[in-house]
Amino acid sequence: MRLNRTLLSVSLVVVALVVQVSVLARLQLPGAVPDLLLLVVVALALVYGHVSGALIGFGAGLLADLAPPADHAAGRYALVLCLIGYLVGLAKPENGQQLKSAFVPMAVVVAAAIGSTLLYAGVGALVGDTAARHVGLGSLLFTAAVYDLLLAPFTVPLIMAIARRADNDPLAESSGGGGDVAAGWLSSGTGLRIGSQRGGLRVKAARNRAARAGRIKGVKRL
Repeated sequence: MRLNRTLLSVSLVVVALVVQVSVLARLQLPGAVPDLLLLVVVALALVYGHVSGALIGFGAGLLADLAPPADHAAGRYALVLCLIGYLVGLAKPENGQQLKSAFVPMAVVVAAAIGSTLLYAGVGALVGDTAARHVGLGSLLFTAAVYDLLLAPFTVPLIMAIARRADNDPLAESSGGGGDVAAGWLSSGTGLRIGSQRGGLRVKAARNRAARAGRIKGVKRL
């Protein structure tokens, strides 16, 4: 990862973790807690791709595992967010194209919310944590999807825009290159048109001279 990507990712992950622990976790909402950290990973993975998404997810999850009041085994959420970041990064458009519809990011958010909850519960079941069974897995899945979907329109587009701008705006660069090529085509086309106009003027001038000569010859014959 490039330095600007690393600095931006670390800053966003730290801010999201602080907000989630100090604000969102204290709202005492029924079911799951709105996962701002997950939305940051999703947004950055949609911009940077699957490799960077996996690295960002692993780092974000590891910070969440170590940050108080964590009550689970270290590395559990790191594994979950690493997989989510990788899978979400696969949805990044090819050739640097921008997502043209808001449906794709929203669908990705819902899938990530449900997938992360299932993975977290599955890993917990492997290590003997049965808390999800007592709370109710169905309730956790529904509330996690609803909360993250409601929070996504206010976070995911903004984070994606910041990530693109901090990454020297590759979309703008690609469009700028296309603009340069188009400008070259236009200039060459203009040159050709000017050349054809000059050629047309020369032919017209030659025809005028020939017509004048014919008239002069005709006068002499008379």
